[in-house]
Amino acid sequence: MRILVISDSHGNFPLALKAHELAGPVDHIIHLGDGADDAELLAEVLEVPVLRVAGNCDFDASLPRELILEIGPCRVLATHGNHQGVKSGLSFLIERGIEVGAGVILYGHTHLPAVQIESGMLLVNPGTLKQGFPASYAILTVQHGEPRAELFNI
Repeated sequence: MRILVISDSHGNFPLALKAHELAGPVDHIIHLGDGADDAELLAEVLEVPVLRVAGNCDFDASLPRELILEIGPCRVLATHGNHQGVKSGLSFLIERGIEVGAGVILYGHTHLPAVQIESGMLLVNPGTLKQGFPASYAILTVQHGEPRAELFNI
């Protein structure tokens, strides 16, 4: 499975669409918040399932704050990260990942792209698509039960 992971588009739908174009074929898109309207537009114009969580700048009360997904044998926690205080460190995010038994944690909020292993979990922040910032996205691949992530600049 190949998944495009984006976050923090903040109304920059054209760049979100560009990320999809550059990513090539994907099975899903996950938008990690602060751009719920952009994610909704992607879902309307693309034939790819788009999953989304609410960020601190999204005001749709029906959006979940986090998703727990099963991708093959891999459990994925997707969240914006503001409720876990990721701008001050990843300890609460890691604690939440352990609590739900995640092998992968996807988060945004900091606008800083990162891929790292912590406490046996793959942590992925795709960065931001916000105008005026260096734009980036991530591709999460799960093959044979093994997750792998790569970051790409736009």
